[in-house]
Order: sequence, then structure tokens, then C-alpha cells
Amino acid sequence: MVALDSIGLAIVSGIANGMLLFLAAVGLTLIFGVLDVLNFAHGSLYMLGAYFTYFLVSDGGLLASLPGSFWLAVVIAPLLVALVGVVMERFIIRPVYDQDHEFQLLLTFGLVLIIDNGARILWGTDFRSVSPPGLLDFQISLFGSGYPFYNVFLIVTGGVAALTMWLLFERTRVGKIVRASSQDRGIANALGVNVPLVFTGTFLLGSLLAGLGGALAAPYQSIQPTMGESIIIESFIIVVIGGLGSFGGAFVGALLIGVVNSLAFLYLPSLQPVIPFVLVAAVLLTRPAGLFGKEVAA
Repeated sequence: MVALDSIGLAIVSGIANGMLLFLAAVGLTLIFGVLDVLNFAHGSLYMLGAYFTYFLVSDGGLLASLPGSFWLAVVIAPLLVALVGVVMERFIIRPVYDQDHEFQLLLTFGLVLIIDNGARILWGTDFRSVSPPGLLDFQISLFGSGYPFYNVFLIVTGGVAALTMWLLFERTRVGKIVRASSQDRGIANALGVNVPLVFTGTFLLGSLLAGLGGALAAPYQSIQPTMGESIIIESFIIVVIGGLGSFGGAFVGALLIGVVNSLAFLYLPSLQPVIPFVLVAAVLLTRPAGLFGKEVAA
């Protein structure tokens, strides 16, 4: 029988992992909700965030000798990923805005192959790692056991990111413009909104969030070229569970998947890889639009 303190630790660890999943999934749902584009390469942007962080702070890295190098990398790496995202949106994805989602998935899957193999060429296939910053590199007592404080930092950071995103899109003029552009591009354009610029900015923000998730994940998990493939699958599951285009759904779905995965590792380790798929199937059978998605009238 699993002790209650082990269950508590598993739940907290699941929440920490869920916050990283949220940073990846919310960018994916943002891009889909505004641009109506299913970007399968979003996970590769997450991977680039982790690799850029490693490149900046590892021994011999550009920032390795500077004080606070990790914090600088957490700022610079997502900005570099956002730049990659802007180039991707402007020259590759923009021409397929009006294409079927199947075509978008095939195109962005091609980008996955290019980016992932580029990472293999630059950094090889060996697992890489980044040490947590000294300020966060210690343990606290939690449920009678030592628990990494960096995981607590991830929980707080994810919560702040979620609140910031909600305030941006629900309480600011920028959020109103983005929502208007997503609901009716023609009318928004007629009212003087630069819709292409809004779309580029949205893709930039989604890429930035993916890069931030990858940068924060660098001290949390091993860095390797296939990490983007696993995160994009989980992100799609989260988006479907929460509802396409729903920020609240992405947040709840990420926490749900994070905690369920963590508890499944305790109770059903052999079935843990398939449990998220069972969960998404159960949600779709009961609520086809997702937990927070809007049902489309027949």
C-alpha cells in the first residue's frame, strides 16, 4: 500500500510537471484559437528553449562565466525561440492559414523533422543537463521527505504565467483586439486592425511560452532531441481535454494530466503511458468539445 506522504509528494510533483505542460499547451491552444492553425512543430520550439538554455549556461557557454547566467538564459532563450517562431509563421505557416488542418499538420510535421534533426547535428544525441541556479538548488521538507525547491519554483512560475495570460487577454485592449481578430478577421480588418500583425504577434507569444517552458524544463529533466515529440503529444491531449482555444481548459487539463501521470506512476506504472489517452477518450465521450470548450450547434 502506498503511504499518504508518497501520494502527497506525487501530487505536488504532478502539479510541477503540469505547470511545464501548461506553458507548452497554452501556446498551442493560443495559436489554434486565434490563427486556427494546428502547429505540430510547437513541441520542437519547447525543445529549442531547453537546448538554447543549455548552450548559454553550460561549460564554455556564452553566459557561463556571468553571474546569474541561468536567469539571463531564461530570458534570452525564449526570445530566441520566439524569433524562430516569427520566421516560421511569416515564411512557412502564413501561406497555409486557409488550408485544411490536415495539410497544416503535414507541413508542421515536416518542420519537426527539420528542427529535431538540426538539434541532433548541433548538439548530438547524448542527454544534456543544466544545473538549477544556486538560489533554488536546495531541498525543503515536504510530507516528511526532502523535496527540490526548484519544483516549487516551477509551480509558482506556472501560476504567475497563467494569471498574466488571463489578465492580458481578458482585461486589456490588446486582448480584445486579439479576440476580435480571431472571431472575424474581415470585420477586424475593416475596423483598422492590422490582422497579419496580430497573427504574427500571437504566434510570437505562443512560441515564447513554449521556449520559456523548455528553458525552465532544462534543470528539471534531461535535454535530448526527442523531448519535443513527447511534449507535443501531451499538449494535444491537454488541449483536447480542456477544449480547443480555452486558456482555462489548458490550465486545468495540464494540471490534470500532470497529477494523473504522477499518481499512475505510483499505482499503475506499467499502464502509465496509456492512461492519458484513456482520460482523453473518456472526456471526448462525455464532452466532445472538451471540459471548457464550446459546443457547436448543429
